[in-house]
Formats: sequence, C-alpha cells, structure tokens
Amino acid sequence: MIQEPYLQVIKIVLTTFLFSALIMPFLKRIAHHIGAIDVPRSEEGNRHIHKKPIPKLGGVGIFLGFLFGYMIFGSHSVKMNAILMGAFIIILTGIIDDIHDIRPRYKLIGQTIAASIVAIYGKMLIENITIFGLPEINFGIWAYPITIVFIVACINIINLIDGLDGLSSGLSSIFYLTTGIICIYQGRSGSLEMTLTFIMLGSTLGFLLHNFYPAKIFAGDCSMFMGYMIAIISLLGFKGTAFTSLFIPLAIIGIPIIDTLFAIIRRLLKGQAPFSPDKEHIHYQLLGMNLSQRATVLIIYAIDILFALTSIFYVLKDPGAARIIYIILILIMIWFVCNTSIITEKIPTKITQIETTMKEKIKNKK
Repeated sequence: MIQEPYLQVIKIVLTTFLFSALIMPFLKRIAHHIGAIDVPRSEEGNRHIHKKPIPKLGGVGIFLGFLFGYMIFGSHSVKMNAILMGAFIIILTGIIDDIHDIRPRYKLIGQTIAASIVAIYGKMLIENITIFGLPEINFGIWAYPITIVFIVACINIINLIDGLDGLSSGLSSIFYLTTGIICIYQGRSGSLEMTLTFIMLGSTLGFLLHNFYPAKIFAGDCSMFMGYMIAIISLLGFKGTAFTSLFIPLAIIGIPIIDTLFAIIRRLLKGQAPFSPDKEHIHYQLLGMNLSQRATVLIIYAIDILFALTSIFYVLKDPGAARIIYIILILIMIWFVCNTSIITEKIPTKITQIETTMKEKIKNKK
C-alpha cells in the first residue's frame, strides 16, 4: 500500500506531466502562427546546431503545466502571489524575446522586476548566514539586493546552458527530482517548497518528452522560467542561517554554475563582455570531441547527477561520501580545463599552429 505522501507526489507529477506533454503540440502550432521560430543561421559565429526551423514556445508549456498544477494542488498565500506575479513577468519577457529579439538589457530589466517582487512583496530573502561555524552575518537592508541578484543569476545560469536538445530541461529536472527527494527525507510533505518542486518536475518532464534529441520544440527564452523556479525553490528551502541549506540546492545545478563561471572568465580573458555569446560552453567542447548531441547531453546529465548525489549525501549526514564524489568531480573539471578551450586556447593547439607556420615559412624560402 502506497503511503499518502508518496501517493500525493505521484498524483502531482503525473498530472502535470500529462498536461505539459499534451499541450506541447498545440504550442508548436501557435509558435508557427506567431513566428516564434528558431531558424538556424549560417553566418560565422552563430551558435545554432539544429538544421531546420524549430518552434520555441516550450517554456510556455512548462509554465502552463505549473499553473495547472498549482490550481489543483497549491494553496493561496502572499508568497505564492509574489511567485506567480514574478513568473508572469518572466514568461512575458521570454515570449516577447522569442517573437522579436530584444536587447539583453531589457531582458535583465524584466528579470530584475520579477526578482524584486519576490524579495520585496513575497519577503523571500537571504537575510543572514553563517559559514563553517563562524559568527552569523546579518545582511540587513542588503538582503534585498543580494536576493535579487541571486534570483537573476539562477535565471541566467539555466538560460545560458540552453544550447542542446534536452539540456536545460534535463538539468532542471535533475534539480527538481533531487530537491523533492530531500524534501521527502526531511519530512516536508505538504510544504510549499515540496509542492512546487514536484509540480515543476512533472511540467518539465512533459516538455522534455518533446525536447530531447531530436527536439520537436525548444523552450526558447522562456527557459528563464525554469531558472526562476530553481531560485524560488532554493529560497523556500533556505532554513535557518547555515550556508549548507543554500549550498545544497545550488550544488545540484553544479554543471550550469561551473559553465557560467568558465564563460565569464573566458570572455574576460579575451577582453569580451562577460555575457557575450560564444561557442565555447561545456556542451560545445564535448561536441568538439566528436561526440553526438545525445551522448553529450547524457554525459552532462551523468556529471550533474554526481553533483546531485553530493547534496543528498550531505542531507543524509554522510559528508565522507560527498567529499569523495567532490574529489572525483574536481579531477574531472581539471582534466576538462586542461584538455579543452573552455577557459583559454589549448597549449598543444597553439604549438601545432606555430609548428605549421614555421614549416610553411621554411617551405616558402626553399
């Protein structure tokens, strides 16, 4: 006999999964009708990998699945009002950008407004924190900008890694599943955090059914909604002042965070704007190793699952196992940095280029 908390989880996930999966074909038609299509461009420097036009409103389907799940399983509160208001702004910004490309600054304005509503009206704040048993740091009035920056960062972390079929939605699903497992273990059944987590899991998996390679629909810039909800769930799970209560959910999305940090460092070293687009992200590096799209995405899933396991082990009070996985992950990252151009050009590649140039000069002299 299935216990009540688990039965409720199954109901939430199945309901939102079916709704999201079934609504995607209709959103494809709407996307074609309004021109929300991702058309691959051939000019130098573009980041498109797909070969044919793909509709982009998949993120709207996730949002509608979220709304449907909330109407059935959610409950009214001031926090929920703030979450919904912010979500509408994020989705509206994403839809506008999917139809007519807008400048990054305008997207940032929309993200900041949504995050401000959550922080100011919803009072979901990172107010104080303590690290490694040190005296507690109280942020005071700075709690508002810190929280806003945190939410905007989560939104963009997921949006930036949305470069391959099923990548951002799969990583988001891993986050929601892992957080849900932690909620169950900690006995938070019926909490707002747990309800939203499983609503998002079902909605995102319904989209992933259509988005995994070969994708029939993209999330578009509405993928920002997945990052927005990751930030919300992380804030709801921030219990007490211990840094680990914020670190644990963030560790689950270790790959997107590391990819974003590498991207910022790489672009600064090249004298570029930190958020300018390029083709040096982790998934492009793996594709450059002659891996297929499917294999690349599955490898990234596997590494992110390792990050998720560290969070679970910390919650289970088994830091020893978590540290072992972290050592493995650090070694993987060191190898990756040394053998790819994720941060800077590979030295072997430069040497090869120099040798080739020298040989050509000698040949020309002869």
